[in-house]
Amino acid sequence: MPKTQISCPRCRTPITADIQQLFDMNTDPQAKQKLLSGSANSIHCPACGYEGLYPTPIVYHDPEKELLLTFFPPELGLPVNEQERMIGPQINRVVNDLPMEKRKAYLFQAKSMLTFQTLMETILAADGVTKEMLDQQQQKLQLIQSLLSTPTPESRKEIIAQEENLMDEAFFALLNRLVEATLAQGDKESAQKLSQFQQELLQETEIGRQIQEKMKESQQAMEDLQNAAQAGLTREKLLDLFVAAPGELYMSTLVGLARSGLDYEFFQILSGRIDKTEEEAQKTKLTKLREFLLESTKKIDEQIKVEIRNARKIVDAIISAPSIEEGLQKYGNQVNEFFVEAVQNALDDARKESDLEKIAKLNQIIAIIEESNKPPASIEFIEKLLTNPDDESLKSMIAENMELLDDEFMQTIAGVVAQSEQQGQQPELVERLKLIQKMAMRAVMKKNLQS
Repeated sequence: MPKTQISCPRCRTPITADIQQLFDMNTDPQAKQKLLSGSANSIHCPACGYEGLYPTPIVYHDPEKELLLTFFPPELGLPVNEQERMIGPQINRVVNDLPMEKRKAYLFQAKSMLTFQTLMETILAADGVTKEMLDQQQQKLQLIQSLLSTPTPESRKEIIAQEENLMDEAFFALLNRLVEATLAQGDKESAQKLSQFQQELLQETEIGRQIQEKMKESQQAMEDLQNAAQAGLTREKLLDLFVAAPGELYMSTLVGLARSGLDYEFFQILSGRIDKTEEEAQKTKLTKLREFLLESTKKIDEQIKVEIRNARKIVDAIISAPSIEEGLQKYGNQVNEFFVEAVQNALDDARKESDLEKIAKLNQIIAIIEESNKPPASIEFIEKLLTNPDDESLKSMIAENMELLDDEFMQTIAGVVAQSEQQGQQPELVERLKLIQKMAMRAVMKKNLQS
């Protein structure tokens, strides 16, 4: 999204910020999340320190729920006709981006929300979220703010003991969304503080310790699958992992990671094992496993179909724009693995139809995606260093590429080591990354002393 020049609401100092007025689920499936998370239109003034939401008109559209909502901040103090003049172009965009067969009566009866809170509640109410649920979330937010403002771990422990009833899985999910929103705003320092705070709460609360146990189960599933893959993964070995699974989270993790292996042949093997099993308890266990896997794969496949359909709509919208650059500027935030697949499918269709204009546009999109996905030089160099089989060749490569060992590289390798440890990556990988970091630091220090 292009930066917009605005004035700080408190001191009127000119600043640049990402300001979004239209949140359209038709063209941006993440629009609701952006609005509800509080990350959209959040600004920081370096002059006076003001932090908060920038007051700007908002149009929210969800075609599935037939919602078209508008909100005009009362502090702007503009008359109704001026409000309509400012919001009108956004509503026109909503209508124009819909195909004719989906333009229904609700589009001409936009509902005006008197407060931002009412806007949030109306959106959530359409998803079945009650006011009681919202009040609980508000209490959780207030608790997070209270804990963050408490200076010492001892004081926080007292608050945790008093308010632990509010600390459920939803509490930690909310905290995780706050971390993601802070990172999305580019505030790495605050995100790091929140992450440290999150780790502290995971250790100090009963629900936190339970979540950690679940995370271990999920991590164990990933490690077991990696080990099986290194030894030569077969459908029989994959089935053995499911049969020996310690819990449902373990199985769900395996399903997500190995969906492609759960094919017709896999279920034939599972059914054959059920037929051969004579022990009634084991037969029942395998039958329930088959039911669980069939239902899990069905849900994944349905979600993938939805994602691919949405991605294809975005591709069609981009190539219909006046230029590919304009289309990507408008819809570029939707680029993901499904988008890339949709572009490739659209390219295959265009080739079958010999549509040279569409082929050229789609190839242009692919070229832009490949360029934007190219890893930073520091990450690329770390990946090359990890391929070295022994310490001597690693040392030689570092010595031959001293020009790459700048501040950015040193910060990146430190961040990669910390992240790998936090995510519980394989000990061998973590130790190798630490060795690279140590060798790089020595090389830089030696160079500095010589100069």
